[in-house]
Amino acid sequence: MKAIVSVKNALLVLFFMLPLLVLASNAKNNESDDEKDFDASEMINHHIGDAHSFHIVDWNGHSISMPLPIILYAKKGIVTFMSSEFHHDNEGKVVVEKSGQKFVLIHENIYQLKEGETKVSLDNENHPTNTVRPLDFSITKNIFSMLLSAILLVLLFSAVGRSYKKNGNVPKGLAGFLEPLVVFVRDDIAVPNIGEKKYGRYMPYLLTVFFFVWINNLIGLVPFFPGSSNLTGNIVFTGVLALFTFFITTFSGNKNYWSHILMPPVPKALYPIMIPIEIIGMFTKPFALMIRLFANITAGHIIILSLVSLIFIFKTVAIAPVSAAFVLFMSVLELLVAALQAYVFTLLSALFIGQAVADDHH
Repeated sequence: MKAIVSVKNALLVLFFMLPLLVLASNAKNNESDDEKDFDASEMINHHIGDAHSFHIVDWNGHSISMPLPIILYAKKGIVTFMSSEFHHDNEGKVVVEKSGQKFVLIHENIYQLKEGETKVSLDNENHPTNTVRPLDFSITKNIFSMLLSAILLVLLFSAVGRSYKKNGNVPKGLAGFLEPLVVFVRDDIAVPNIGEKKYGRYMPYLLTVFFFVWINNLIGLVPFFPGSSNLTGNIVFTGVLALFTFFITTFSGNKNYWSHILMPPVPKALYPIMIPIEIIGMFTKPFALMIRLFANITAGHIIILSLVSLIFIFKTVAIAPVSAAFVLFMSVLELLVAALQAYVFTLLSALFIGQAVADDHH
């Protein structure tokens, strides 16, 4: 039995090492005298950023990607096409022409050339100077991941609901796995922070946030399609979630909550100091929620990508086993972080809501 376990562990390590060995070998074979040095920061920023297509694999020097829909509201109305229609012009810029309008893709941002312009002009920092930004409703990697996670949640809990109905409210199968998590959110997060009398109305939001963040954290750890996105490492996404908590907290605030902010329990002489501090505190709480989730998830991706970059920085396959070992360790650690960050975000949301609805005990 021990031998079998050892073989399984060895195969698991080999599974993580093989892609790194292949990458290192390809990099070695493709080296040339005029090839520029490997830029780790550029590679990392490219992988943790959003994109209009899913990169699948590089084959014989060609990139194989899955295009995603481009949906723009430009000067002549709505324009739709697939991201695969972007092509390189004579100067290497990625452009497409639709409905008599030219669009250019620069650093995954879409611009529209102004009327009468035939080519893009860039300043010293590679920013376009003769373009305008259309309203972009495109399905990017992050949006695809968000929709995928939403569909998964609907399917999972619809299946759980049917299971309860079929088995007489007895948790079996998938319901047996998810019920302890739901009970955990209720008994260890919602009730202690909001109270037994008021927690019920906030449970749908807390459960949605917990499972939504957790599933997207896990999707971000999958290094291939349909994973590889970095949704919870996007500060706009975490900011919107924090904004939901802020709105719920603000509109749920009772008389005791607002009196504590506008008439804090301190001598009136300190009101000019304490009232601004309390008001600022209303905004620092969701700001902390936003930064904590964004920073922790992004940091994990950066560390893993940095470990992979060591192979190309040292330009030797010999470093691949070391990188693979640390990548395996970090990947397992990120599985814990994925659940932990979902728990922390839900816990703090419940704590802030609980402070807003708490009764005056004095």
